[in-house]
Amino acid sequence: MTLEVSINNHDFVLHCSGAMYWIQKKMLLISDAHLGKVSHFRKHGAAIPGGIIHKNFIKLDEAIHHFNPESICFLGDLFHSELNNEWQLFQNWVVRTNIPIVLVAGNHDIINPAKYHDINIQIVSDWELDGVLLTHYPEIREGFFTLCGHIHPAVELRGAGRQYLKLPCFFKSHGQMILPAFGEFTGTYVMQPLQDDVVYAIIKDAVIKVAFD
Repeated sequence: MTLEVSINNHDFVLHCSGAMYWIQKKMLLISDAHLGKVSHFRKHGAAIPGGIIHKNFIKLDEAIHHFNPESICFLGDLFHSELNNEWQLFQNWVVRTNIPIVLVAGNHDIINPAKYHDINIQIVSDWELDGVLLTHYPEIREGFFTLCGHIHPAVELRGAGRQYLKLPCFFKSHGQMILPAFGEFTGTYVMQPLQDDVVYAIIKDAVIKVAFD
Protein backbone atom coordinates (compact mmCIF):
# COMPACT_ATOMS: atom_id res chain seq x y z
CA MET A 1 0.00 0.00 0.00
CA THR A 2 2.89 2.37 0.75
CA LEU A 3 6.55 2.92 -0.04
CA GLU A 4 8.93 4.98 2.09
CA VAL A 5 11.52 7.27 0.45
CA SER A 6 14.11 9.68 1.79
CA ILE A 7 14.81 12.98 0.05
CA ASN A 8 17.31 15.58 1.29
CA ASN A 9 17.19 14.26 4.86
CA HIS A 10 13.39 14.22 4.91
CA ASP A 11 11.34 11.04 5.02
CA PHE A 12 8.17 10.56 3.02
CA VAL A 13 5.66 7.77 2.51
CA LEU A 14 4.06 7.30 -0.91
CA HIS A 15 0.50 6.01 -0.67
CA CYS A 16 -1.39 4.03 -3.32
CA SER A 17 -4.11 6.71 -3.37
CA GLY A 18 -1.59 9.18 -4.80
CA ALA A 19 -1.16 10.96 -1.47
CA MET A 20 2.26 11.55 0.08
CA TYR A 21 3.00 11.74 3.80
CA TRP A 22 5.84 13.87 5.21
CA ILE A 23 6.89 11.98 8.31
CA GLN A 24 8.82 14.74 10.12
CA LYS A 25 6.00 17.26 9.63
CA LYS A 26 3.15 14.75 10.12
CA MET A 27 1.68 16.37 7.03
CA LEU A 28 -0.41 14.74 4.29
CA LEU A 29 0.28 16.07 0.80
CA ILE A 30 -2.35 15.71 -1.94
CA SER A 31 -2.32 17.14 -5.45
CA ASP A 32 -4.97 17.60 -8.11
CA ALA A 33 -8.03 16.28 -6.31
CA HIS A 34 -10.26 18.17 -8.78
CA LEU A 35 -13.30 17.97 -6.54
CA GLY A 36 -16.40 19.21 -8.33
CA LYS A 37 -15.21 18.04 -11.73
CA VAL A 38 -17.79 15.28 -12.04
CA SER A 39 -20.65 17.64 -11.18
CA HIS A 40 -19.22 20.24 -13.56
CA PHE A 41 -19.30 17.83 -16.51
CA ARG A 42 -22.63 16.28 -15.54
CA LYS A 43 -24.13 19.77 -15.49
CA HIS A 44 -23.03 20.16 -19.11
CA GLY A 45 -24.58 16.88 -20.20
CA ALA A 46 -21.73 14.38 -19.80
CA ALA A 47 -22.90 10.89 -18.82
CA ILE A 48 -20.62 10.34 -15.81
CA PRO A 49 -21.65 8.10 -12.89
CA GLY A 50 -22.33 10.21 -9.82
CA GLY A 51 -20.71 7.59 -7.59
CA ILE A 52 -17.28 8.90 -8.55
CA ILE A 53 -18.03 11.99 -6.47
CA HIS A 54 -18.10 9.94 -3.28
CA LYS A 55 -15.02 7.90 -4.24
CA ASN A 56 -12.87 11.02 -3.89
CA PHE A 57 -14.05 11.55 -0.32
CA ILE A 58 -13.65 7.87 0.47
CA LYS A 59 -10.03 8.06 -0.74
CA LEU A 60 -9.42 11.15 1.38
CA ASP A 61 -10.80 9.42 4.46
CA GLU A 62 -8.73 6.29 3.82
CA ALA A 63 -5.50 8.27 3.50
CA ILE A 64 -6.25 10.22 6.67
CA HIS A 65 -7.16 7.05 8.56
CA HIS A 66 -3.90 5.43 7.46
CA PHE A 67 -1.56 8.28 8.43
CA ASN A 68 -3.49 10.25 11.07
CA PRO A 69 -1.82 13.51 9.96
CA GLU A 70 -1.67 16.69 11.99
CA SER A 71 -2.14 18.83 8.85
CA ILE A 72 -3.05 18.54 5.18
CA CYS A 73 -1.54 20.46 2.27
CA PHE A 74 -3.34 20.36 -1.08
CA LEU A 75 -0.84 21.10 -3.86
CA GLY A 76 -3.29 22.86 -6.13
CA ASP A 77 -6.41 22.11 -8.17
CA LEU A 78 -8.38 21.14 -5.10
CA PHE A 79 -11.68 22.16 -6.68
CA HIS A 80 -11.99 21.85 -10.44
CA SER A 81 -13.99 24.93 -11.36
CA GLU A 82 -16.77 27.18 -10.07
CA LEU A 83 -18.96 26.29 -7.11
CA ASN A 84 -21.36 23.40 -7.55
CA ASN A 85 -23.16 20.90 -5.33
CA GLU A 86 -19.89 19.16 -4.41
CA TRP A 87 -18.79 22.22 -2.46
CA GLN A 88 -21.26 21.41 0.30
CA LEU A 89 -19.90 17.85 0.45
CA PHE A 90 -16.38 19.25 0.71
CA GLN A 91 -17.37 21.75 3.37
CA ASN A 92 -18.99 18.99 5.41
CA TRP A 93 -15.86 16.87 4.99
CA VAL A 94 -13.62 19.70 6.22
CA VAL A 95 -15.74 20.19 9.33
CA ARG A 96 -15.93 16.46 10.03
CA THR A 97 -12.19 15.92 9.46
CA ASN A 98 -11.17 18.83 11.71
CA ILE A 99 -7.53 18.96 10.58
CA PRO A 100 -5.70 22.20 9.65
CA ILE A 101 -5.61 22.57 5.85
CA VAL A 102 -3.43 24.68 3.56
CA LEU A 103 -4.19 25.04 -0.14
CA VAL A 104 -1.34 25.92 -2.49
CA ALA A 105 -3.41 27.49 -5.25
CA GLY A 106 -3.36 25.95 -8.72
CA ASN A 107 -4.73 27.05 -12.08
CA HIS A 108 -8.15 25.50 -11.44
CA ASP A 109 -8.59 27.08 -8.03
CA ILE A 110 -10.84 29.94 -9.13
CA ILE A 111 -13.35 29.91 -6.26
CA ASN A 112 -13.38 33.10 -4.21
CA PRO A 113 -10.74 32.70 -1.47
CA ALA A 114 -13.29 33.96 1.04
CA LYS A 115 -15.15 30.66 0.69
CA TYR A 116 -12.02 28.82 1.84
CA HIS A 117 -11.33 31.29 4.60
CA ASP A 118 -14.88 30.76 5.88
CA ILE A 119 -14.01 27.11 6.58
CA ASN A 120 -10.54 27.95 7.96
CA ILE A 121 -8.50 26.86 4.94
CA GLN A 122 -5.37 28.94 4.37
CA ILE A 123 -4.46 29.72 0.75
CA VAL A 124 -0.89 30.42 -0.39
CA SER A 125 0.80 30.71 -3.78
CA ASP A 126 3.65 28.45 -2.64
CA TRP A 127 5.23 27.37 0.62
CA GLU A 128 8.92 27.12 1.50
CA LEU A 129 9.34 24.76 4.44
CA ASP A 130 12.69 23.46 5.74
CA GLY A 131 14.34 23.28 2.33
CA VAL A 132 11.24 21.90 0.61
CA LEU A 133 9.16 23.95 -1.84
CA LEU A 134 5.47 23.06 -1.88
CA THR A 135 3.89 24.36 -5.07
CA HIS A 136 1.40 23.42 -7.75
CA TYR A 137 3.57 23.91 -10.80
CA PRO A 138 6.84 22.05 -11.41
CA GLU A 139 9.67 24.44 -10.63
CA ILE A 140 13.36 24.22 -9.83
CA ARG A 141 14.21 26.76 -7.13
CA GLU A 142 17.78 27.06 -5.87
CA GLY A 143 18.24 25.67 -2.38
CA PHE A 144 14.96 23.74 -2.37
CA PHE A 145 13.55 20.37 -3.35
CA THR A 146 10.16 20.83 -4.99
CA LEU A 147 7.02 18.80 -4.33
CA CYS A 148 4.34 19.67 -6.86
CA GLY A 149 1.54 18.44 -9.11
CA HIS A 150 -0.23 19.87 -12.16
CA ILE A 151 1.10 17.34 -14.69
CA HIS A 152 -0.89 14.23 -13.57
CA PRO A 153 2.17 12.05 -14.32
CA ALA A 154 1.94 8.50 -15.60
CA VAL A 155 4.42 5.95 -16.87
CA GLU A 156 3.96 3.53 -19.74
CA LEU A 157 5.29 0.01 -19.29
CA ARG A 158 5.67 -2.17 -22.37
CA GLY A 159 5.83 -5.96 -22.61
CA ALA A 160 7.50 -8.30 -25.04
CA GLY A 161 4.82 -7.93 -27.69
CA ARG A 162 2.51 -5.00 -28.17
CA GLN A 163 1.30 -5.13 -24.59
CA TYR A 164 1.55 -1.94 -22.62
CA LEU A 165 0.26 -0.61 -19.34
CA LYS A 166 -0.19 3.02 -18.36
CA LEU A 167 0.05 3.69 -14.63
CA PRO A 168 -0.17 6.88 -12.56
CA CYS A 169 3.07 7.58 -10.78
CA PHE A 170 5.18 9.73 -8.51
CA PHE A 171 7.84 11.13 -10.85
CA LYS A 172 11.15 12.17 -9.26
CA SER A 173 13.69 14.09 -11.29
CA HIS A 174 16.57 16.36 -10.34
CA GLY A 175 15.33 18.75 -7.67
CA GLN A 176 11.67 17.81 -7.66
CA MET A 177 8.96 15.17 -7.24
CA ILE A 178 5.69 15.44 -9.18
CA LEU A 179 2.75 13.82 -7.40
CA PRO A 180 0.06 11.90 -9.29
CA ALA A 181 -3.44 13.32 -9.56
CA PHE A 182 -5.47 12.26 -6.53
CA GLY A 183 -8.90 12.75 -8.09
CA GLU A 184 -10.79 9.79 -9.55
CA PHE A 185 -11.93 11.67 -12.66
CA THR A 186 -8.67 13.02 -14.04
CA GLY A 187 -6.53 12.25 -17.05
CA THR A 188 -2.82 11.45 -17.01
CA TYR A 189 0.22 12.54 -18.96
CA VAL A 190 2.84 9.94 -19.84
CA MET A 191 6.31 11.06 -18.75
CA GLN A 192 9.51 9.90 -20.44
CA PRO A 193 12.11 9.18 -17.73
CA LEU A 194 15.68 10.30 -18.28
CA GLN A 195 18.68 8.41 -16.96
CA ASP A 196 18.63 9.81 -13.42
CA ASP A 197 14.86 10.05 -13.00
CA VAL A 198 13.06 7.75 -10.57
CA VAL A 199 9.50 6.52 -11.10
CA TYR A 200 7.24 5.13 -8.39
CA ALA A 201 4.20 3.62 -10.09
CA ILE A 202 0.82 2.92 -8.50
CA ILE A 203 -0.42 -0.61 -9.16
CA LYS A 204 -3.83 -1.26 -7.60
CA ASP A 205 -3.10 -1.19 -3.86
CA ALA A 206 0.69 -0.83 -4.04
CA VAL A 207 3.42 1.64 -4.91
CA ILE A 208 6.48 0.20 -6.61
CA LYS A 209 9.78 1.60 -7.84
CA VAL A 210 10.01 0.97 -11.57
CA ALA A 211 13.30 -0.29 -13.01
CA PHE A 212 14.12 0.68 -16.59
CA ASP A 213 16.65 -1.16 -18.77
